[in-house]
Amino acid sequence: MAEALMPAAELSKPGAGSAAAAEAMESGCAAAPALNLGDLDLTTDEFILDEVDIHIQANLEDDLVKEALRTGVDLRQYSKQVETELQRIEQASIKDYIKESQNIASLHNQITACDSILERMEGMLSSFQSDLSSISSEIQTLQQQSVSMNLRLKNRQAVRSQLSQLVDELVVPSTMISVILDSPVTEQEFLEQLHELNSKINYAKELSFRETLACSDIQDIVDRLKIKAVSKIREFILQKIYSFRKPMTNYQIPQNTLLKYRFFYQFLLANERTVAKEIRDEYVDTMSKIYFSYFKSYSSRLLKVQYPYETLFRSQHYALLDNGCREFLFLSDFFMVAGNSALDLFNSIMGKTLSMFLKNLSTYLSDCYDSIAVFLCIHIILRFRAITVKRNIPALDKYWEGVLELLWPRFELILEMNIQSIRNTDPQKLGVLDTRPHYITRRYAEFSSAVVSINQTFPNERTNALLGQLQVEVENFVLKMAAEFPSRRDQLIFLINNYDMMLGVLMERAADDSKEVEGFQQLLLARTQEFIEEILSPPFGGMIAFVKESEALMEKGQLDKLRNDEARITQLVRGFSSSWKQSVEALSQDVMRSFTNFKNGTSIIQGALTQLIQYYHGFHKVLSQPTFRSLAVRSELINLHHLMVEVKKHKPNF
Repeated sequence: MAEALMPAAELSKPGAGSAAAAEAMESGCAAAPALNLGDLDLTTDEFILDEVDIHIQANLEDDLVKEALRTGVDLRQYSKQVETELQRIEQASIKDYIKESQNIASLHNQITACDSILERMEGMLSSFQSDLSSISSEIQTLQQQSVSMNLRLKNRQAVRSQLSQLVDELVVPSTMISVILDSPVTEQEFLEQLHELNSKINYAKELSFRETLACSDIQDIVDRLKIKAVSKIREFILQKIYSFRKPMTNYQIPQNTLLKYRFFYQFLLANERTVAKEIRDEYVDTMSKIYFSYFKSYSSRLLKVQYPYETLFRSQHYALLDNGCREFLFLSDFFMVAGNSALDLFNSIMGKTLSMFLKNLSTYLSDCYDSIAVFLCIHIILRFRAITVKRNIPALDKYWEGVLELLWPRFELILEMNIQSIRNTDPQKLGVLDTRPHYITRRYAEFSSAVVSINQTFPNERTNALLGQLQVEVENFVLKMAAEFPSRRDQLIFLINNYDMMLGVLMERAADDSKEVEGFQQLLLARTQEFIEEILSPPFGGMIAFVKESEALMEKGQLDKLRNDEARITQLVRGFSSSWKQSVEALSQDVMRSFTNFKNGTSIIQGALTQLIQYYHGFHKVLSQPTFRSLAVRSELINLHHLMVEVKKHKPNF
């Protein structure tokens, strides 16, 4: 370090560096490591000169040197001053190094120890890195081995599954053989082994398509077991079918038994179609005869019962509905058919019975004129059809349509005949005239009420149109009958009695807002109001005519035209006061005798008395006008309130 701080001039002297180094060693730095100069040759002139030139050039560039040269400072003196200062600094630096020599030596030792430790750690890490590289390669090898083993395992499992199934299916256990040969078909174990046998038969067929040689080992055993099973199943099912033929047998019980063993037929259908067809044909033939015989006997017995036809018709078709739905469900379930196939099978069984029903109905309708019975039959069929639709059973849809095609035209024909009969009726040929309700209108009312009531469940516009025509004809008939009476009073009594009767019957079953009810209400109201005017006219006609005449003149402002009618007014006032009670009593008795419906008669009396009070109130109002205000007879008028109280006494209570 001292050599580095020496002036360049001193370094150029031979031995100067060596002397400084020797002095440093003598000052206590012997423990410091010797400076290794290598091949450095400080005596070479070329090197020294180059270095000196570079040093001089660098010093000349220094700002301090430039300043000294510019101010004219003696360079020699300045150089000595600098050299002295450097020597001082050198000595101080050497002392600092000597002072810290122990710490530097300790630091050197620590660095050497750390270097040794780091060297050992480097060796360990290199070894660990080598081990990791070895482990990674081993992991990759293990992974490749795992993938290979997994693939081999899957292949073995797939092969094992197929081979296991193949072995299982190719083995016919002794249990299966003994059960199929010896156990009754009704045993649960027979059904279970039959499922197993069916599985083996199907698998054997599949293997035969693949030309598997092992299939031939079991084919003979499987075929013989199949023949035995088919034979036992055929015998069992045919026995159940034959049991249907016994008299008084409830065939639904053996049908339920067959449904428990529906797999038997499935087995036959899959393995022996000839036997399956034999059983199906035998069932169709047997059940077709049973249903035909049953319903033929049932229908003949019903017809012997003295009861309305529609009731027998309902019983007959309810039995058909119940049995038909049950049979269709059985066929679909046991014989495994659906859609058109199920319908064809059903028709092959029930077709003969349904044809018999249609034929019997056609025979009955050809000579039937009971329109209510026919209409009831129509709605019975509509209701039963709705039931089959709800149950999602289309088996009887075609039959329902066939029945309706017979019933509707007949009902319309009968109704047209009734309408034509009423239209052609001659009132003069119906005997003695009577103001009470006519039997024809009563029949119409009962008929129309029944039809409207029945039609509410399944409304039909064709029916409503025919009823409208019938109502028009009945109204015309009533008017023709009323025209036969000589007096208008009797005509009105006849009309009111008939309208009231028809309205009463219709309102018992039809809705209050039906067209028939509304029509007759309007007719009854109009004729009743006319009748009230008619019965008030004899006893009170003079007063009524005067009131109407006066009110008409009052509207025109010409009431003075009646100023000279004092005598007429006096007669009207005194005549009403003296006879109104007797007239009201006679009117009430006459009305009650004229109308068969006491409630209707009561309402007519109330209407008449109310109308009378209104006319008398109008009479008071006319006489209170200035034209008649000075008449002395006004004092003889009955008090209106008093009249109302007295009139209430004549009100009948029913």
